Amino acid sequence: MAAPYATFNGRSFTGPADRDETLARLDALSRLLDSAFVVPGTNVRFGIDGLIGLVPGIGDLVSCALSSYLIWEARRLGLPRWKIARMIGNVAFDTAIGVVPFVGDVADVMFKANRRNMRIIRDHIEAGGGTFPAARQGPGPGRPGVIDAEYHVVERAK
Repeated sequence: MAAPYATFNGRSFTGPADRDETLARLDALSRLLDSAFVVPGTNVRFGIDGLIGLVPGIGDLVSCALSSYLIWEARRLGLPRWKIARMIGNVAFDTAIGVVPFVGDVADVMFKANRRNMRIIRDHIEAGGGTFPAARQGPGPGRPGVIDAEYHVVERAK
């Protein structure tokens, strides 16, 4: 078994393969939520986010919870705080506009917050970001970085 590339919240990652699997999973989720279906005879795409939003009240909350998973994974992938804040803004706008009956459902189909958030993640990864934060941060106040801690464990074992 390969040595861990990074450790985050007790889960080890072996490197870029895990990142690619995560990106593929997030891309599939964002497509399912925002653009899985096509309105026949048009080019308008919608996902289960728009369908769930038709349920008054609870539908928008469930949709917000599903969209928040992308934000959690983006944080785990090491996106900076300002990009995470932008993603939160997209989901907050999508949820706030979705609360308005009928008009909110139409706007929800048109806005596609999850696809926007996926674009933010992809742009970050393609720009050279995307290491897991524990591997990037190094030592912090009162705690060693994961790589430093692994180095010390290996050194003590010798």
